[in-house]
Amino acid sequence: MSSVITTLTSSQFQTVYNVFSFALAAMLFTSLFLLVSQSRVLPRYRQAIVVSAVVCGIAAYHYVRIFNSFNDAYVATSVGGAHVLTPLGFNEAYRYVDWLLTVPLLLLETVAVLALPRDTRKSLLTKLIPASVLMIALGYPGEIAVDTAPKMIWGALSTIPFIYILYVLFVELTKSLDRQPPEVAASVGRLRLLLIATWPRGDDPTHGVVVYTAADDADVTDANAMRAGPTDWVVGQKTTTGFKILETGDFRHAADGSWGLP
Repeated sequence: MSSVITTLTSSQFQTVYNVFSFALAAMLFTSLFLLVSQSRVLPRYRQAIVVSAVVCGIAAYHYVRIFNSFNDAYVATSVGGAHVLTPLGFNEAYRYVDWLLTVPLLLLETVAVLALPRDTRKSLLTKLIPASVLMIALGYPGEIAVDTAPKMIWGALSTIPFIYILYVLFVELTKSLDRQPPEVAASVGRLRLLLIATWPRGDDPTHGVVVYTAADDADVTDANAMRAGPTDWVVGQKTTTGFKILETGDFRHAADGSWGLP
């Protein structure tokens, strides 16, 4: 069965449309909030907050593109009627371009907020960032594949760098946390769990806008598995990560003997 959704009911179209609108607003204003709030912490911790704002800004831009692509991809057959796929189609590549830019930056901000020694920071980033790029690059061929076999092959290949990232985050980074204040170590521990729980998995139908229907039409029933973008995890991951980075910066600020704003 093809993953291309050719028909959506009016309610399904409106649901996806509204969720995209919500995601765009969440990304945009989280980015603005983080930029305004960076003065809460000492200058040495502001880079991580700025990077987090950039991540949300990049995601907001791509949601404009995804939003427009979705809106152009489906047209209504009548007032209140079904929406059918146009020859333009829905551009699945936007979310992978977004991941390719933002996932390495998410890992960068996680390390940057700790203000680790230069050699330790460089060692962690030279392992995490190339692995994240490789994971996304290997996942894309599986995303666009139609048959199950190539999807499984590329999915297995992309899992290899994902496991390596887990090792670095939960083994090597943990060694650095031993030298952090307890509040900072606990905050980064929660941040790592958040990153893994909301990690982009393009072939997982639960990651994206899933539209349920009880209709009998075969094309509409296919919409059960629709993934019109990585909306659920993007909003949860990127906005919440931004706030966790700000929280960690506050803890580091206080631990350095300064007073953070409430």
